[in-house]
Amino acid sequence: MGTSPSREGLEVTDSDSDYEHEEEETEHYEHAKTHSTELDDLDAKLKALKLKYQTPSSSSSKSLPQNAVKLYLHIGATTPNAKWILSDKRTSYAFLKDSDDENDAVWFLTVGSKVRARVSSEMQLKMFGDQRRVDFVADGVWALKFPSDDTYRRFVTEFQNCVFENVYGIECTEENKVKIFGKEFIGWVKPEAADDSVWEDAFAADPSPSRRRDDLMEEFEEAANGGVQTLTLGALDNSFMVNDAGVHVYRNFNRGIHGKGVAVKFAGGDATPNKALLMRAETNMMLMSPLKDGKPHASKLHQLDIETGKIVTEWKFGKDGVDLTMRDITNDTKGSQLDPSESTFLGLDDNRLCQWDMRDRKGIVQNIATASSSPVLHWSQGHQFSAGSNFQSFATTGDGSIVVGSLDGKIRLYSKTSMRMAKTAFPGLCSPITSVDVTYDGKWVLGTTDTYLVLICTLFTDKDGMTKTGFSGRMGNRIPAPRLLKLTPLDSHLAGANNKFHSGHFSWVTENGKQERHLVATVGKFSVIWDFQRVKNSAHECYRNQEGLKSCYCYKIVLKDESIVESRFMHDKFAVSDSPEAPLVVATPMKVSSISLSGKRHG
Repeated sequence: MGTSPSREGLEVTDSDSDYEHEEEETEHYEHAKTHSTELDDLDAKLKALKLKYQTPSSSSSKSLPQNAVKLYLHIGATTPNAKWILSDKRTSYAFLKDSDDENDAVWFLTVGSKVRARVSSEMQLKMFGDQRRVDFVADGVWALKFPSDDTYRRFVTEFQNCVFENVYGIECTEENKVKIFGKEFIGWVKPEAADDSVWEDAFAADPSPSRRRDDLMEEFEEAANGGVQTLTLGALDNSFMVNDAGVHVYRNFNRGIHGKGVAVKFAGGDATPNKALLMRAETNMMLMSPLKDGKPHASKLHQLDIETGKIVTEWKFGKDGVDLTMRDITNDTKGSQLDPSESTFLGLDDNRLCQWDMRDRKGIVQNIATASSSPVLHWSQGHQFSAGSNFQSFATTGDGSIVVGSLDGKIRLYSKTSMRMAKTAFPGLCSPITSVDVTYDGKWVLGTTDTYLVLICTLFTDKDGMTKTGFSGRMGNRIPAPRLLKLTPLDSHLAGANNKFHSGHFSWVTENGKQERHLVATVGKFSVIWDFQRVKNSAHECYRNQEGLKSCYCYKIVLKDESIVESRFMHDKFAVSDSPEAPLVVATPMKVSSISLSGKRHG
């Protein structure tokens, strides 16, 4: 296992004379050290750096090409020889409209003859306002440095306008921003107009301000026998891993999980389950397998009795005599898997949100043993939405409120009393939502896209001065802008062009008054961990000198030697006294590892 902090902004220094003379220059990479205290040292270095771009003289201004920039290329990845080299000290950039493989005409960024990239979030553009610099990915990791504050700001504005037009197909005007986002969410596209007080209040109200340096340490690693599909953690004695051979049982400990050598084998015929849901005080598990054509939808479930190790029934999805499919299932509430009498759970399909009941319409548990065919789950409540809703993922709060993410990037909040109409619908930010999570108290929602995570605060103050969440009422026009959680361009490049973020989660609590402490997501061979408290802090150093939505780049990376299937924190009860968090469990196709976060206080 390898661990490292995010690779922060690297020093790239130069002088005005570089635009007038053609001497050779190489800039070296100042590698971020292993611990987060060195990030503070690096930040101090960047502040102390004497940038040599002064306002150019009239004579030098005349000699500069239009949109003049210096172009740097990063080489050497994370090796000791890694460095920035000056690729072109006298070039220019342009935003040009051209056709690509999928669209008639979209905006591209060109820099001289060396860079040509479609303008999108996939470029992972990172801004360094104090250095008049941007870094980005385009078949390599590049940096642009600008001769003045005005030229830097103009580039950032042009880039953001081109992203908007490429995504929505219309010019980025004030009128069109309102058309796409609505007046209530104008702060999402114009963050300077958003009400940020909710972030400041949330940070100030946190009862346990972070004064720790969290070091990652691998506690256990075990072979997983290949083909791992899903990891399902329990809050009681056991956790479970599903692979091609069956369901494997692990024992929960304060330092992680250990295999018990017990497995439930699958009968032939069905595809390997890709979703497992614990129920009834974690004595039963619902296993859902995708259909044969490769789509994520399923038409039935297998119910596993964990105590006997047997599949006790095969359930079918149906309503009014019509067979249905589901793409996802989850518990009614964030802690209901601990309820020994639980007989209901939630289901999601492309255009359906519903609750399924294993009892018949009279509330009696169906007699599985005497059934001549697969019993049909009872559609307890729900709604069939119009075609095009394209729901992708959902999650529940501690009280049973529901958050749903969709292909158009929207995130909808439903109260625990109605699945028919969302109380709040947050607009999309250019990218489909592939998974969602929510804190136990419902105050924070995390959406995962291919290239970043979006963290949303659902709190608002109603007309009577009461603080509520967007699950219980309409949020009005004082909706705070979200925060984005991103990889640095270098880490994004190292993760691989075909590797995308998936399965972003909060750490796991099931008790009122407790606050989740970390967030984790997976991309390629990286498991990426953010400190929740740091992300919420509006004064956090990541947010300085940024334009647009604030993005956090301070994270820890757990590096494995193969692509990670899933990373999840164990239940909060397994946190020990010298750790700020329960262990993190990381599953790859061949191994299952347990990682502890040791909390070391620093001044």
